[in-house]
Amino acid sequence: MTEGRPLTWRHWVGFMSMVLGMFMSILDIQIVSASISEIQAGLSASADEVAWVQTSYLVAEIVMVPLTGFLSRALSTRVLFTISALGFTLFSVLCASATSLPEMILWRALQGFIGGAMFPTVFSTAFLMFPPSRRTQIMVLVSLTATLAPTIGPTLGGWLTSSFSWHWVFLINLPFGLVAAGCVWSFIDIDRPDRALLRRFDYLGLVFLAAFLGSLEYVLEEGNRNDWFADDSIAIFAIVSAVAAVLFFHRMLRSADPLVGVRALGNRNFALGCLCSGVIGVGLYGSVYLVPLFLGQVRGYDSFEIGKAMLVTGVVMFFTGPIAGIISGKVDMRRMAAFGMLCFGISCWWLAHLTSLSGTWEIMAAQGMRGFALMFLFLPINQISLGTLPPEALKNASGLYNLMRNLGGAIGIATLGTLATTRTAVHSLHLHEQVGWGRPAATLALTHLTQTLTAAKAGAAHLAALRRLALLVQREAMTLAYNDVLLVMGFCFFAALPLTFLMVRPRMAGGGGH
Repeated sequence: MTEGRPLTWRHWVGFMSMVLGMFMSILDIQIVSASISEIQAGLSASADEVAWVQTSYLVAEIVMVPLTGFLSRALSTRVLFTISALGFTLFSVLCASATSLPEMILWRALQGFIGGAMFPTVFSTAFLMFPPSRRTQIMVLVSLTATLAPTIGPTLGGWLTSSFSWHWVFLINLPFGLVAAGCVWSFIDIDRPDRALLRRFDYLGLVFLAAFLGSLEYVLEEGNRNDWFADDSIAIFAIVSAVAAVLFFHRMLRSADPLVGVRALGNRNFALGCLCSGVIGVGLYGSVYLVPLFLGQVRGYDSFEIGKAMLVTGVVMFFTGPIAGIISGKVDMRRMAAFGMLCFGISCWWLAHLTSLSGTWEIMAAQGMRGFALMFLFLPINQISLGTLPPEALKNASGLYNLMRNLGGAIGIATLGTLATTRTAVHSLHLHEQVGWGRPAATLALTHLTQTLTAAKAGAAHLAALRRLALLVQREAMTLAYNDVLLVMGFCFFAALPLTFLMVRPRMAGGGGH
């Protein structure tokens, strides 16, 4: 799309339908996580088994994301997105109809794989369809959607499950998926397919890619639960991932028409932007993982209450988006990105003062600042990373760029989860030392608890008091551990801040436009 070619209502309806589809695919991760305990009960699965409802989706999605560029060139953006939206909708309905765990895992994997094409396709379309003068406005919309979906997912999932049943976290995709597919098929026509690419499809490269990313995602998702490399399956998949990664990159760099355009990493802005995108993934998905854990495990909130506590981030993002869009046209985007990194780091530090009594109101300001920071991060990083690439490289680069954010989120959640576990153990050990029999304050507290429990109910009061004291120690240990983890997450953003100044300042009219 050029400056001289006007945008019509057809372009806007088609693109907004693509954004709707992207919103669905991102939302589906968090909306399901909020209802995972109800799904577990409905399918008669154990806690470890039901985790595969999420893991299968993420493993399959992360394999599809980097393939999107190749497939969109071979099939066209219109055909690929329509297939992706219809497939995602179909498998959503099949997930809702699942009656056993293996059936659910199969449909979730297929849902994640076919739906994984929607997200990167929107990014490349934003740069190919709209002229530079409109691109900032469009990227505000895309960035807001990409960050808002994980934020409101727990709220929506909790409400649907409590008001209806867990089946509706999947069935809600049906009308929106059909609308998105129909509108994109009718109104999007920005490129032509190159079917010859399908005849040259690199099946061996796909095997290496699937082995590399699928095994890596499995290791990251299951590692903390299974004690990492002490578990044979984790060690085996880690080796498979490492070997497949070497073979995959070797094959992609030697191929004349690679399945994934890794050569785009030769562009300095794109390479640094991918690193920043990974850090953003750590913060975006890490915070959506940590805060609900704290509210559920320490405060005892249910999924709907957790969703309400998380909602302030989305509200702030909604109002900050237009402001960020206006500012982006007036300042150096590298400085804007650095400001966003700084604000996100400060929000993590601010939030890392949790106590066992912290609730919605106590964390509201820090949560709001996180939403503010995200809009000052996504917009400039997207523009700087993709805005200096030639149009022919955008499709492949978009998939790679979005893969880095997903990988950052996966690595971040795995690392933060492991850190939370180990720090809880450390704090628990130190706190247990403070409540030994030689500590007057501890024995006094135990006596008071025993007297209270004796007055309330006769029998075994002393043992009940000991258990109550142990639970209090565990609660405080978890609170301190979450504070440690939030500080580490904030440090990641402070450490990544200098990367923004290593980027080349993009021209305002640069990028994928002509």
